[in-house]
Amino acid sequence: MKKLRLFAILTSAPLVLVVVLGGLRGSASAVQGSFAHLRVFEDVISLIMSSYVEEVNVDEVMEGALRGLADELDGDSAYLTPAEVAFIENGARYEPGDVGLSIVRQYYLRGIGVRDGSPAYEAGIRPGDYIRGIDGQPTREMSIVDGMRRLRGAPGSRVTLTVIRGSTVDPRDFELTREVAPAERVQVKTLPQGPAYLRVLSFEGDAPVAIKRAAERLQRQGARMLIIDLRNLADGTAAAGIETARWFVSSGPLATRAARGDTRESIDAKAGDAIITVPVILIVNNGTARAAEVFAAALDGADRAELVGEQTAGSASEQRLVKLPQQRGLWLTWAQYLTRAGEPIHGTGLTPDVVVDEPSVEFDEVPPATDALLDKAIERALAQNAA
Repeated sequence: MKKLRLFAILTSAPLVLVVVLGGLRGSASAVQGSFAHLRVFEDVISLIMSSYVEEVNVDEVMEGALRGLADELDGDSAYLTPAEVAFIENGARYEPGDVGLSIVRQYYLRGIGVRDGSPAYEAGIRPGDYIRGIDGQPTREMSIVDGMRRLRGAPGSRVTLTVIRGSTVDPRDFELTREVAPAERVQVKTLPQGPAYLRVLSFEGDAPVAIKRAAERLQRQGARMLIIDLRNLADGTAAAGIETARWFVSSGPLATRAARGDTRESIDAKAGDAIITVPVILIVNNGTARAAEVFAAALDGADRAELVGEQTAGSASEQRLVKLPQQRGLWLTWAQYLTRAGEPIHGTGLTPDVVVDEPSVEFDEVPPATDALLDKAIERALAQNAA
């Protein structure tokens, strides 16, 4: 029975590897070149089975190898087990309660965005923190799909996250109570110095319309400059970011979606959509990703906004399920978004026009009372108004 299982694994694994190694490179010659790797792969498996000091679990070894292949792609792609494939095929219906944390994979699961006022935010978890465990389950071999599923649950239920930050040696456990995300998408106010300020809380659901209405109202009230805060925002789809950008950009491409084989689709502004005409300053940081990052790229590329803050996250892509033998699958990045100039956002991020670093704060440190990024954005707004 064990030999039959090994035979099935060794015959199906090359097919999976051809899909990943050859299919991702996109040419017949690349597929042929990948067979050298397949021969090495088969030799490694044979040596492990025949010569390793202890008897090994073949299934665990193979699952680890396939996870490793997907891990080398990007933080959003993943190798999926049959249970994870079934979850996606059934509509990926997550439980309504969450902790306000968006994640990617980077060795462990890693926080990329944290919703203002959420349980994760109030506990002090920030973008860039590594989530080493969820309810005692290590995340080293956990896919982003499984990680998101485990973070969700019934409102009022609890989940414990084991977190590592920066140079901290010892992880910290945080017990969080899940909640239903608030329906509010934006917060607006007029700053004492004069500029209008719009904080985007989420790009989910009706966010594009909510942002348009809030910006339009501020413009109608006489705002001469609009500061839009996109920090720590990593939810929403690229489509939501593009839809929002339409209200600000009057002509030209908003974004370019690039797929395999140099296939590119330009997504252009439409005449009459751009009803927000006041100058804009966008505050961004390492937690600005996905919809917010595509939105920022669209305004920056059209010279409709000045970016102030830190390099953005570099997560602007689309994934889809690719079925594999034995009910397994790949959650595979199949397209990425480019700036108006044709530069990739995914894996690179956007460099602000005015770079301001947010201070790094360890778990037990008190954060500074001042907001350096907002202060710089206000300074730039006042300077532009005076010009």
